[in-house]
Amino acid sequence: MLTKLRTLASLYRQLGLRWLTFRFAYAFRIRTGLIRLQMPAYQWKYRPLGTWLKKNIPSDSESYGIWRKQNSPKFFFDSLYVMLSDSEASRFNSKLTVNEAERILSGEIKYFAHEFQKTGFPPDWHKDPVTGITLESTKHWSQLSDEEEVDIKFIWEASRFSFVYTLARAYAFDQDERYAEAFWQLIEAWAESNPPNAGPNWMDGQEAALRLMAWTFGLYAFLDSPSTTSRRVANLTTFIAAHAQRIYSNTDFAIFTRGNHSISEALGLWMVGLLFPELKDAEKYLSFGRMSLEREAVQQIFPDGSYSMYSLNYHRFVLQMLLYAIKLAELNGSPFSESLYRVANLSVDYLYQLVDPQTGQMPVYGSNDGALVLPLNNCDFTDYRPVLQLGSFLMKGKRLFESGAWDEDLYWLCGSESLMTKVDAPEQTNQGFSNGGVYVLHNAHSKAVIRCTNFQERPSHADQLHIDLWWHGNNIACDAGTYLYSGDGVWRNGLAHTSAHNTVIVDSKDQMKMVSRFTWVDWAQGKVLQHDEKKWQGEHDGYTHLPDPVTHKRTVLVLDDDRWLVVDYLHGKQDHHYALHWLINDYPYTQNENMICLWPESHQYKIQMGLVEGRGNFSVVRADPQSTRGWRSKYYGQKEPAISAMLETDRSQVVFWTFFGFENDAVELDSGMLKIKSPALTTTVDLDTLP
Repeated sequence: MLTKLRTLASLYRQLGLRWLTFRFAYAFRIRTGLIRLQMPAYQWKYRPLGTWLKKNIPSDSESYGIWRKQNSPKFFFDSLYVMLSDSEASRFNSKLTVNEAERILSGEIKYFAHEFQKTGFPPDWHKDPVTGITLESTKHWSQLSDEEEVDIKFIWEASRFSFVYTLARAYAFDQDERYAEAFWQLIEAWAESNPPNAGPNWMDGQEAALRLMAWTFGLYAFLDSPSTTSRRVANLTTFIAAHAQRIYSNTDFAIFTRGNHSISEALGLWMVGLLFPELKDAEKYLSFGRMSLEREAVQQIFPDGSYSMYSLNYHRFVLQMLLYAIKLAELNGSPFSESLYRVANLSVDYLYQLVDPQTGQMPVYGSNDGALVLPLNNCDFTDYRPVLQLGSFLMKGKRLFESGAWDEDLYWLCGSESLMTKVDAPEQTNQGFSNGGVYVLHNAHSKAVIRCTNFQERPSHADQLHIDLWWHGNNIACDAGTYLYSGDGVWRNGLAHTSAHNTVIVDSKDQMKMVSRFTWVDWAQGKVLQHDEKKWQGEHDGYTHLPDPVTHKRTVLVLDDDRWLVVDYLHGKQDHHYALHWLINDYPYTQNENMICLWPESHQYKIQMGLVEGRGNFSVVRADPQSTRGWRSKYYGQKEPAISAMLETDRSQVVFWTFFGFENDAVELDSGMLKIKSPALTTTVDLDTLP
C-alpha cells in the first residue's frame, strides 16, 4: 500500500491532478460498462449511409456515387491514370513497389515497414501472424485488454491498411486493375469482420485515424478505376463516418495521454470534416480537429524543435501528419495558422541536425514502435530523408538532399514539379536542444549525440547521459531501440531500461522507477554543466534517491582527428556496484583485456575502457540468450545482435574513462594523467581537473 501511495504521489507531482482524476474516471467508465452505453456496438446495416448524410445529399448508392465524384474536395492528385515517367520510375525504384504489391495480392503484408508476414488474402484481422493467437472479435472493444499474451500491435498492424499506399503507387506505375480491386476487397472484408465498436481493431482511436488516412488515399487513388463502383464508394463513406464518430466520442482519452495519439486523432477528424463535407457532423469534425491539431502540435513540439515524447520515431510520425495536413489544407484554400507552420519548420531543422546524410539514419532514441504514417517510398524504415525532403520543400521551398528514392513523398504530395527544386543543405554543426535534452558534438568525420534531459513530459526511456557515436556514417556506439512493448519476461519493453543504454548503471537499478510498460515515476533529471566546441559535461540525479545517494557526472571530450574521450565520475559515501556500459554495433571485432577493436570499414576502430583507481571486471557479451544484454532493435518486433562491453567495480567513488580511437593509438594512465599517443599527435588529459 505504501508503495502504491508513493507512486500516486509521484504521478501527481509530475503529471498533475487533472491527469490523475481523468485516469481514475476513465477506469471507472471501463469497469462499470458505462463506456459501452456511451459508445455501443452495432451492425453496419443498422446505420446505413442515409444515417450519416445531410438532408440535401442523396443517400441511394448510385445517386450518391455521382454526387461524390462531382463534389469531391481537392486531394494531392486528381487521378492515377497518369503513369510515372521513366526517369521518375527509375528514381523511385518502382519495380520494388510492384513486387511488393504482388506479395500483398498473394497474402503477404509488410509489418512495421520492414518484414513481410504471411497473413492470407484477405487477412484474419484478429490474428497475430507471428504467434498464431486470435483475439475475441465480438466483444465490445472496452472489454478487451492490450495486456493479453499477444502483443496487440501485431493485431492492429494489418488493420492500419498501410499496404494501400503500396497498391496505389503500383497502380500509378502500371495501371494494373488488380490493385484497385484488391483495395476494395480488403476494405469489404475488414468491414465484414469488424462491426463498429466490436473487437480489438476498435480499441484505439489512433488506429482508426490511421486507417482513415489510408482509406481516403486509396479512394482518391482508385477513383477512376472500374472497380470503384458507386456502391463501394457509398459503403466506404459509411465506414469512414463510423470511424470519425468513434474517434470523436473518445477523444478526451487521446488528449490525456499527452502524446501523438491526440495529434493523429485530431488529424483524422479534421480530414474527414474537410474531405467529406456531406456528413452531418462534418463541420463539427473540421472545427474540432483543426483546433485540436494546432493546439496539440504547439504544445508537443518544444520551442527548440524537439518532441515532448522524447522519441525520434514518434517525432517523425507526428511530422508526417503535420506535413500531410499542411499541404492538404493549402490545396483546399484553408491553410493552418502560422503556429503550425512554425513547429513543423522547427521539427525539420531539429531532425536535420541529427540525421546522418549518408544513410538517412538517426539514433534510435526513445520509443520506436515501427510507426510510419505515410509509406510512400522504397527507402528503409530507418531512413529519415523522405520526411526531411518533404518537410524542407513545404517549409522552405528547397530540398535538403540530392535526387533519390527519398524524393517520392514529394512527388505524391506536391507533384513532379517539386522534384526539380534546388538542393540547399545547411551545415550540420554543434547543437544543444535543451528542451528535448539532446546535444550534438562534431569531430572531423564523426559526431556524438548525447542525452541529458530535464523532463517536462513523460520519459520514454531511462537513458540519461546516453551517447550515440557516429563515424563516417557508421553508428559505432548505438542505442538499443525498443523491440517489443509486450514481449515475454525481460522483453516487456525491456530495452527502455538503463542497462540497455550507454551510461553507468548503479546497483543494477534504473535511473527512475518503471510502474508500467510506458510509465516512469521519480523522473531522473539531467543538467548540462558545459557545452562548447571541444567539451560537453552534464549530470543527472537519478541515483540520488538511493539510501546512500550517488551523483553521476559525465564529460565528453572532442580529441583530434575523430578521437573521443568519455569520463564518468560517480560519488557515494558507501560502496556501490558501478557498471559502465557501451552497446556497440555488430561489426567484426577482437577483444584484448579492457579493449575492443572493430572493423566497421577498412580501418580498425578501437574502444578502450579503464578506471583511474582500483580494479574492475571487464566483460563482452554478444546476443545473450538469457537477457537483454548484447541486443539492439532497429525495427519493431525484430532484434539483432550487438556487442555489449561492460566494466564493473565495487567502490564508494569511481572514475571511469572510455577512449574511442584507432589501431595505432596507445593509451597510458599515470597518477590521474591520461596520455593518448598516436603516430601524428600526443594528447594528455588531467582527469582530476575535469570535474
